[in-house]
Amino acid sequence: MQPLSHHFLTMAYNNAWANHRLYKVCAQLSHDDFVATRVSFFPTIKMTLNHNLTVDWFYVDALEREPRGDPPNADCYVFFKEDEPFDTCAELQREQLAVDRRLIEYCKQLRDEDLTRYVTIARPNKPQRDTRTRLLAHLFQHQIHHRGQVHAMLAGTHVKPPQLDEFFCEGEASLRTQEFAELGFSEKEIWQT
Repeated sequence: MQPLSHHFLTMAYNNAWANHRLYKVCAQLSHDDFVATRVSFFPTIKMTLNHNLTVDWFYVDALEREPRGDPPNADCYVFFKEDEPFDTCAELQREQLAVDRRLIEYCKQLRDEDLTRYVTIARPNKPQRDTRTRLLAHLFQHQIHHRGQVHAMLAGTHVKPPQLDEFFCEGEASLRTQEFAELGFSEKEIWQT
């Protein structure tokens, strides 16, 4: 049986894979479609993807600081200085992949006995303290939630939304071979077999 820490690693890989699939489809949109107002919490695909990225920057920064023994980022809201730091799908895709890779590297060093360690995030009134387990669960859920919104918005465009509701079923490995090659992932690396 795989440890819980390995589950978080597989979630980090799955997160990167799902983002890769989503961005490949979003890249087929015209810029007008990418920025068009639609029905969703953030009213454009561009805004939603920017939000996912800035939230990832915020939490991954905090997660990376804790094992190094660095203090919380006193200027943690620097990640939200601009609501939409990137204007194009290509820029967002590049930056999302970079933070996805940082999250994978973070999860590679996790061990079950350390999952209850606290991560502190500076906040205006008082610091936020949560365990690694809770912050990672929140971060993955946040990504899934907003990817789903982009998926729904894509349904109102000329491009077909990608399938995002899969995990890594063993019998379907051949269906992700091309995308794994594009990302430099392997089944062996993810499942440590």
